[in-house]
Amino acid sequence: MSPSRTARSILALGAVSALALTGCADGGSAGGGGDPQRNADAETVTLTIAANAAQGGKNATEADWIVNYVIPEFTKRMADEGVQATVTFEPSGVDDEQFKTKLALDMRTGGGADVVSLDGIWVGEFAQAGYIQPLEELVGEAATSWDGWEQIPDAVEQLASFEDTRYGVPTGTDGRVLFYNKELFARAGLPTDWQPTSWQEILDAATALGQLPDVTPIQLNAGTAMGEATTMQGVLPLLAGTGSPLYADGKWLGDTPALRDVLGLYQQIYSTGLGDPLLQQEAQGRDKSFQEFAAGRIGILLESDYFWRSVVEPTAGIAPMPNRDEVVGYAKIPAQQPGAGLDGQDFVSMSGGGMRAINPGTEYPQQAWRLLELMNSAEATTALLGDNARITQRDDVNAQVLSGDPMLSFVAEEVLPITAYRPGLAVYPQVSQALQEATAAVVSGTAPEQAAQQYRTALEGALGGADDITSG
Repeated sequence: MSPSRTARSILALGAVSALALTGCADGGSAGGGGDPQRNADAETVTLTIAANAAQGGKNATEADWIVNYVIPEFTKRMADEGVQATVTFEPSGVDDEQFKTKLALDMRTGGGADVVSLDGIWVGEFAQAGYIQPLEELVGEAATSWDGWEQIPDAVEQLASFEDTRYGVPTGTDGRVLFYNKELFARAGLPTDWQPTSWQEILDAATALGQLPDVTPIQLNAGTAMGEATTMQGVLPLLAGTGSPLYADGKWLGDTPALRDVLGLYQQIYSTGLGDPLLQQEAQGRDKSFQEFAAGRIGILLESDYFWRSVVEPTAGIAPMPNRDEVVGYAKIPAQQPGAGLDGQDFVSMSGGGMRAINPGTEYPQQAWRLLELMNSAEATTALLGDNARITQRDDVNAQVLSGDPMLSFVAEEVLPITAYRPGLAVYPQVSQALQEATAAVVSGTAPEQAAQQYRTALEGALGGADDITSG
């Protein structure tokens, strides 16, 4: 996809309310950049941070952290070096797509904040449009020699990278696993320390669970009603298990044996009664699946660690399970066969999250990097978490704050090193929609081969042709 096409896709998302973003040069064009050392010795510095967060509103914890921790700490550190730094936080509290459009409009003209927060799914899109630049080009040696990189797993770096190039620093992530009900497993004669090593072993466990009355053996998100949950908690982890990424070397996965295998697994689950096809068609089907798992009516469910910390959390969860720690098991997602996953892995996962980047239009690239370093330091990351246990981008922080939560520690230690991320390109939402439609077709009785062909047709429509599609 050309940069101009990507830019048009971003700008077509719509306009949002104007924000007074300061600190960067006015005018110019996307990807202004310049000398990484410009104004490096300035004694007076003005910087701005932009995030889709607002005190008392959306993502208030992040906003409070920026205002009450990051800005005072940074200005103090600069003052200790004889530099007068003025840092302004420009809050926002709008829909993520509106925030994205606002950033694109600002950065397209060389304006906008010096440090910006982006969803990881936007990185490739912004990079291709020239709105962000590789850190090494923008900042120079300072960005490559940061000791913080040693604490960020290589797989997690993908969240802030595009085409193997760093464009910023990840700000936190998650991981997807198989959750299962240990009590149901015991009743079905299955091990309560379950760790399948292939898709067939998942099906075998589901078949055993199928002997229990009033139990749906497995919930694998499918269809368009589940939305992106179908793609992230269904198709993409399974594709990773075949060893086939959705996007690689400039091409999107088409009607290939890998996709047909994934759709074939959906068929095995939903045509044999191992999964509930009606649940996949309900508007609130995902929420209902949470309730059914919590009530002991679903045996296996593929979800992110969000399910553990926010859904079945014993006291404040959406579907609280007071006995969560005793009843809910978790296992890594196996490849189709051992060694068949991405990079020859035995186990796979998918992750999401955000990142922070430096605006190429900044007048103070070195100072902006110092600010970014601080925001992603162990001390600042810990301060952002407060009393909440959540997976961060840093191994050292995770080791400290997750020590009391074995499930989140499991994800941080065993899942993040093998995870993968969605391709951050403008057309991805359309590709995701086509994948959702393919699973919906299979759940409704369409053969996997036909559903894969329909997906290929939809993909050609999204891409404007077949040049950027792999075939098999």
